[in-house]
Amino acid sequence: MDTSLTDKTAIITGGSLGLGRAMADAYCRAGARVAILARRQGPLDEAVAQISSQGGTIEGFSCDVSDPASVKEVHAAVAAKLGPVDILVNNAGQSATKPFTTITDEEWQQDIDLKLMAAVRMTRLVWPHMEQQQWGRVINLLNVFAKHPDARTAPTSVTRAAGMALTKVLAAEGAPHNILVNAMLIGFIKSDQIRRMHENSGENISLDEFVANAGKRLPMGRMGEAEEAANLGLFLASPASSYLTGCAINMDGGLCKVV
Repeated sequence: MDTSLTDKTAIITGGSLGLGRAMADAYCRAGARVAILARRQGPLDEAVAQISSQGGTIEGFSCDVSDPASVKEVHAAVAAKLGPVDILVNNAGQSATKPFTTITDEEWQQDIDLKLMAAVRMTRLVWPHMEQQQWGRVINLLNVFAKHPDARTAPTSVTRAAGMALTKVLAAEGAPHNILVNAMLIGFIKSDQIRRMHENSGENISLDEFVANAGKRLPMGRMGEAEEAANLGLFLASPASSYLTGCAINMDGGLCKVV
């Protein structure tokens, strides 16, 4: 199975921590030139130092993906330094959930800009090169609420569902040009978001205990590792996925009952 990414350039938004960082590591090991995007320079620098120490080409770019000007500027910088983008991973976002009546218009708009419009804008910038060369990969990282929303899961469940619809639209438009577009629907994967959940829980237990306790409630009895999700991300970005497009794949250890 060919999972080589040699001579490919990849952008990973939200790439400095957690799952994005694990995917950047996997892509570098597979031979790609990788650009990771995040707002904070410190985590970017740390991720670049750690991943580059094992070989590979990786650069960090500070970017607010909810700002159209920032997205356009960073895309141009990545293309100038690493080459035109062949693989895009739209991973930026966080789990924003509140009771419906307490969500303000501003909070709705912030979530739409961060999770939906960021993917729209970045994909629009990389698409012409992919179409011209008749090869490309777009991977949208969503969560299982996109398929199976529950009470108090807005606005995330709504914007992630929109991201799944975007995936389907792009897959249909990209298929004639060998641009494959798929989504990964994440359940409970050890990440920076899980660390924040632990901090906000108020529970007087360690992070490891928090993760273990939460994992017991899942079908597989544990949370997933970022590296496990990155393995799927590598497959979807690689030549091995050459006939797979328009899919929304659950990466959740059996949590979501909707396929």
